[in-house]
Order: sequence, then C-alpha cells, then structure tokens
Amino acid sequence: MTSNESTQALQIEIEDLKTRLQSAESKLVEVTDAQRQASVGPPHSLPSSNSSLSPHFHHAMLLLSDSALPLGSFAFSSGLESYLAHHRHHTSPSLSPIASFHRFLKLSLGSLSSTTIPYILAAHRHPSELETLDNDIDASIPCTVARRASVAQGKALLSVWDRCFRSSVSTKGGDASSVGVLEEFRLLLKAPADEDGLVANGHFAPIWGVISEAMGLSLEQTAYVFMFNHVKAVLSAAVRASVMGPYQAQAVLANNGLQEMLSILIQKEWTTKVRDAGQVCPVMDLWVGRHELLYSRIFNS
Repeated sequence: MTSNESTQALQIEIEDLKTRLQSAESKLVEVTDAQRQASVGPPHSLPSSNSSLSPHFHHAMLLLSDSALPLGSFAFSSGLESYLAHHRHHTSPSLSPIASFHRFLKLSLGSLSSTTIPYILAAHRHPSELETLDNDIDASIPCTVARRASVAQGKALLSVWDRCFRSSVSTKGGDASSVGVLEEFRLLLKAPADEDGLVANGHFAPIWGVISEAMGLSLEQTAYVFMFNHVKAVLSAAVRASVMGPYQAQAVLANNGLQEMLSILIQKEWTTKVRDAGQVCPVMDLWVGRHELLYSRIFNS
C-alpha cells in the first residue's frame, strides 16, 4: 500500500470515527434530557392557558395570587423606596421616573429569582426538608432588613394556611405529607430554642413552596405566582410612592414583556441547586439594607 493510499484510509477512518462520535453525543444528550425531565419535570415548560386543571387547582392558584392575601406585603416596597431616595439627585435628566422604575423592577426580579426560586422549587419537590431549607436560606441572607421582611411574610403565610387554607385542602385531597410537615413546622416556630440556642425562622420562600404543593399547584405555577405576586407588590408600592398611576401599573402587569421575563427567569433557575443560589445583584442588598437610614419612610423595607 502506497503512502497516499495509507493517508486516504486514515482520513476515511477518522471521518467514520467523527460520525460515530457525533451520533453517540446526540444519544447522550437525549438520554440526559429524558432523565432530567423525569426527575424534575420539563425544564422549559410553564403553565399554559389551555392546560386542563381541575377547578380546585384553579381556585387554589387564585387564592394564593390574591392581592388581599393578608401577608403584610402592603407594608414592604422590596427596596423601591430606598432606590428612589438614593437616585433622586443622581438620575440622568434623560431618564424618566417610569424608565427608572422599570430598571429597578428588572434588577429586583433578577435578584429575587436567583436567591429564592431554588428554595421554592426545592421545598415543593421535597416538603420534608422544610426545616433544613428554612435554616439554609436564613444563613444565605446577609441583609437584616430583607431577612426581617422574609420572616414576617413567611409567618403570616403560615398563619393564613393554618386559619384558612388547611381545612379546605385536607378535605379536597391535599398532600397529607405536606400538611403534616406544615403542622410540625408551625409548632416548631413556637418552640423555645434548643440547647445550642437555635430556633426555626419561618422564611417566606420555603413555606410558600410547601403550601403551594399541599394545595395542588405544580412547580411552574408555584414559581410563577410567587414572582407575579412580587411584581404586584412592587407596583403597588410604586403607585403609593407617586412613581406612576394605577392604570400605568396595570399596563405593566398586562405587558407581554413581563410574562416573558418571568418565564425566562424561572427557566434559568429551574435546575439550580440550593447550594448554588445566590445574589446576582449585590446593590439590591445595599438599597434594602439602607432603607432604615432614610430620614422619612412610608414602608417597612
């Protein structure tokens, strides 16, 4: 065999190996995606308006998305009041108050999704780990003001569950294990500190995940309603802070861009582990933390 024939044969063998490698890589991707979908659900699937849910699930979703849900969200601005105060004299004249608000909202949603969505999804998937998740998220919040707001809303939600939702869920086929976990955690919050001085905290995100699971909401619905409620709370604060009017606020809620943003943020954190959750917008902690230093304020955070 001549050298030219030998080179040609090697090239043919290399091309054949490349083709087989590409085929094997494609099969590996398909198998990996199938395993991930079986374990955590569809990574890019969000609730469809045509999804066939029972009236009970629709009712539970409406209950949790109700602006009148007594969680105390009305008293929190999620850092908006501090943001407005710190940018009052430093905003470019060409940047309108509405544009400045949209900038804040985008940063706030990015911060919220990266720091809390992994805990919500983990609590929904594994309700029995509520106490551990509550302890982990407490250790991950460096801002005292943000921690206080999370605990206040978490305890309020647990109180609403105990007084209002629990009886109806238990008679409509709610998840018995989740109901039991919530009852144990409610009693744990009332218990004194252990020998190490540790007590349960009652943070909002993990409690939201377990209650949503107990009420029959899917993972996608749980995350989406949580994010949407945050947008409503921030918009309510913006209206009361005279940043915009109520009609403008409703226009923001109805905007397709907001829906796409929420979907993208949830998809981004869909497979994020709790240990990988973290702040992607550190300045949000500064705005929230400096809220207590404002000369005058109308919100608790």
